[in-house]
Amino acid sequence: MSDASTGGSIWARPRRGTRGPTPTHGRDEIAAAAVALADADGLGAVSMRAVAGALGMAAGSLYRHLSSRDDLLDLMVDRCVGELRPYPTDDGSWTDQFLLLARRQLALHRRHPWLPDALSRRAVPGPNTLAYFDVCLRILAPVPAGVAAKFEAIAMVTGVVSLFARSAAATGTVTFDHVDLADHPHLAAAFAAPSPAPPPGDDLFARTLRALLTGLLTADRP
Repeated sequence: MSDASTGGSIWARPRRGTRGPTPTHGRDEIAAAAVALADADGLGAVSMRAVAGALGMAAGSLYRHLSSRDDLLDLMVDRCVGELRPYPTDDGSWTDQFLLLARRQLALHRRHPWLPDALSRRAVPGPNTLAYFDVCLRILAPVPAGVAAKFEAIAMVTGVVSLFARSAAATGTVTFDHVDLADHPHLAAAFAAPSPAPPPGDDLFARTLRALLTGLLTADRP
């Protein structure tokens, strides 16, 4: 039995099993092939067999590197998180730095629409993910909030990023055209009132993130 089948975090195991000949493909190539499959056909298309086929190898050969599909997903997520580099420098306010990082996250999620689903599972953070959290805490160092509050803010920002990424990809919208609002006075009043256009240059993403960060981290907490 190969080392990869012994369980535990993939990051705590050798990069390949110690038995048999040196494998043709390493973790980085395996992760790249899996990400390409997910980008093309969604997360459901990613299986040990499919990734092995994309690399021209037998499915059993992957088990010299991985013990399960969860290992594969951990590799994929960490590879994608690495695309957030280079990280923001110390220039500007902490909110400006975090917003820049969030914009990179948004672009990342749009490049890899399956990523929010992969992030929703219980995963073991790899080196790129640990570096991301470390940078987040470095950016938030000037904020006089507790560590728990900072991790809450980091998680909430990722949730908002995922929401904006999914909204951009959505094809359906809710419309109230041709709907009888007679029994819904608040809706009727809202649509009857003139709706001012957003100011020039309005950035809903930035406005939402700034309000979220300041509300979570600088407002008085109970």
